[in-house]
Amino acid sequence: MPAYTLPADAAQLTESTSIAMARQIQVEPILTPLSERAIASTYVTQGTGQPPILLLHGFDSSLLEYRRLLPLLSEQHQVWAMDLLNFGFTERRLDLPAGTEAIKAHIHAFWQHFIQTPMILVGASMGGAATLDFALSYPDIVQQVVLLDSAGLAPRPIAGKLMIPPLDRWATDFLSSPQVREKISRKAYYNDAKFVTADANLCAALHVAIPGWNQALVKFTKQGGYGSFKRQLPQLQQPTLIAWGAQDAILGTKDAPVFEQLIPNSELVWIPDAGHVPHLEQPETVAAAMMRFIAEHHPLSSSV
Repeated sequence: MPAYTLPADAAQLTESTSIAMARQIQVEPILTPLSERAIASTYVTQGTGQPPILLLHGFDSSLLEYRRLLPLLSEQHQVWAMDLLNFGFTERRLDLPAGTEAIKAHIHAFWQHFIQTPMILVGASMGGAATLDFALSYPDIVQQVVLLDSAGLAPRPIAGKLMIPPLDRWATDFLSSPQVREKISRKAYYNDAKFVTADANLCAALHVAIPGWNQALVKFTKQGGYGSFKRQLPQLQQPTLIAWGAQDAILGTKDAPVFEQLIPNSELVWIPDAGHVPHLEQPETVAAAMMRFIAEHHPLSSSV
């Protein structure tokens, strides 16, 4: 499986975890029900322990979001981080659908191609909504769920209906601005003075250079994105860990106990001194909570 060539700016990465993960990105053509042509899909994998873990990133992000958490988890498990369809570094094609059903089909095709055994599914922010959608649809192949400051309780935003020319171009031009992206990052972190570095900004923006970034983002937004899973959550039978940054300023903290109340077999763990991205601010704390939870709910796990 060939290595992936990142945009040229990747040469400016400075943090060891960023450099290491960037070097490990691979690309694989994956056949899906979405097209006769395979989709060039990007991913990173490390470790060998069972059960496997699959990590799903958030909105307008990439697998680099897991640069600090994945190495910790891979000490005891085989861990995969993939780029969602129309996000990250995965091929963006205008002939492909861009809605949530397409994302789910791509995740399933990725699982069939690589993992092929029941797994633990982890999602951050919008990736949490994708995780819930997938776990509800494929309960037999998702053993446990981990939600990191997850979306999935709010109704579909109406903004997509307004994304008509030239507003769509203006929106993506706005979001591609380095100043705007840094402002969003500062709100995502609790300790922004420590974590919003040049390296962090680069990790959060490298995928913007991928051809079709703006068109794919507009297309996804027009589809409406993920809505609320409030009615379906009582049907989620998998053991579910809800790890939430105690100082989340993006989604706030009110949704965390709602998830715990609605999901039958769930546990809420607050991650102190962390905002919307606890897996980046407190990766050791998040990894420890996950390893404990996995061991408690999977007796044959390699972590016991």
